[in-house]
Amino acid sequence: MTILIPGSAQLIAGNRALGRIALTVTLTCWAVALGVLGLYFIDRGLILSTIAHPNFQLVLIVVLGALAVGWLIMFLNTLAIIRPKLLAPGMRVIVATFTILAVVATSGVFIYGASLVNTGRETITKVFDEGPAFDPVDGRYNIAVLGADSGDNRTGVRTDSMALLSVDAKTGKSLMISIPRNMQNARFADDSPMKQFYPNGYNCGDECLFNAIYRDAEDNHADAFPDSVKNVGAQAVMDAISGSTGLAVQGYVMVDMAGFQQFIDALGGVKINSGGWVPYNAKKWEGTNIRTHWFPPGELELNGKQALWFGRSRDFTDDYHRIKRQQCLQQAIIKQFNPETILTRFTAIMQAGEQLVETNIPAGQLGSFVSLADKTRATPFKRLTLGAPDFPRSFSTYPDFDEIHSRIEKLIAAQNEEKKKAPKKKDEKSNSASPSESSEKTEESEEPNDGTGTNDAPKLSNGSEQTFTQPDGSPITEEYLVNLEYNGARTRIAQIAANNDECSVP
Repeated sequence: MTILIPGSAQLIAGNRALGRIALTVTLTCWAVALGVLGLYFIDRGLILSTIAHPNFQLVLIVVLGALAVGWLIMFLNTLAIIRPKLLAPGMRVIVATFTILAVVATSGVFIYGASLVNTGRETITKVFDEGPAFDPVDGRYNIAVLGADSGDNRTGVRTDSMALLSVDAKTGKSLMISIPRNMQNARFADDSPMKQFYPNGYNCGDECLFNAIYRDAEDNHADAFPDSVKNVGAQAVMDAISGSTGLAVQGYVMVDMAGFQQFIDALGGVKINSGGWVPYNAKKWEGTNIRTHWFPPGELELNGKQALWFGRSRDFTDDYHRIKRQQCLQQAIIKQFNPETILTRFTAIMQAGEQLVETNIPAGQLGSFVSLADKTRATPFKRLTLGAPDFPRSFSTYPDFDEIHSRIEKLIAAQNEEKKKAPKKKDEKSNSASPSESSEKTEESEEPNDGTGTNDAPKLSNGSEQTFTQPDGSPITEEYLVNLEYNGARTRIAQIAANNDECSVP
């Protein structure tokens, strides 16, 4: 009776006043549980946003702890009602053992739950910022996502991966704008402190690439930023993304590469469908100085280290290849980061989170973002790269910001139209939106190639993609690719690897 309805045993055979208190608490808990279950089907987002708020989590920790102690007291009182001394010796052992198991299954579970909630709350308070939540701008949240590489062999932070995630605040439909690290002449927002140093854009020559803005701001212009700015480098990159895309950037999330590896392992790996051969470095092949190994085409299940290589590799290809693979990885992680995975791997994910993320997003914003992320996860995001293949290969060196703004506005307008009517069939979609659809292949053959890389997959005279085989007609293998590198046939390898930017989420 105490297991199922705490307080009922006391009402029948013990202290009725104690029983009434316990029964009232029990019925209240059942009513709350049923109310939450009903609300789950009415407004799931409200539940997610409430649970994710640190203040609610603190209240939940206290409540779970109090319920655990209360249930333990009820078991001890029930044991006293039973009067174990009056039982046969063999029965005493059975009753005592059963009581211990019951306490573990009830109070113990509540204590464990409180511990998990506390772990999540500590991570949230360490990772997220203080302050009030911010409102969407023109109905959208615009968050800069930065991949930071600050290894022991490097001085300072280098943002080799940069993107802007723009999400519709109501529908969760999102647009991922990837920014090549070698993009030049970046524009700063009008209210940015960097604007006074670079009024005509970040145009100090070949050294002024987009991935140099972070360190330049920290090393040379930190005094120009208000003291309230948490991370001067990240703020400068946000200002550059805002000025270059025409979208007001409200926050940033900086992902550490080493933390990314730990995070993927905490998720249990990530699944990807790779379209081509992707190189990575590992142990030297016997009898050679070659360290190149290869991920084959097809479905891959990658651990943290492998996923990091898959997303960062650019040997025999270029930056634009890895940008597309990073976009694919982002989509795969969003799909896999579901409630089932979080519940089963919660502690590992939270521990990885502390090493993975730095952000200026307020902790109070997390609740609404968790609810929004639930919608975003169900909808593949549109993608746009401010370089090849969505623009000519030379575009990153000589960007046309009016054209960038126009393309982004069209993509957002297309998403807004989807609110009003059902999505069109694939063959009815407008040409302006098609280059960024995550489910479509970009017509790379229409983009000019200035010869600086091998982004375009090899084409036959009729426009179809060439299928490579070994000289004897057998399929390409890792050993064959290693032999090609050993014999210096790098051009041939580049041709075979030219489609390794093609990937999808299983």
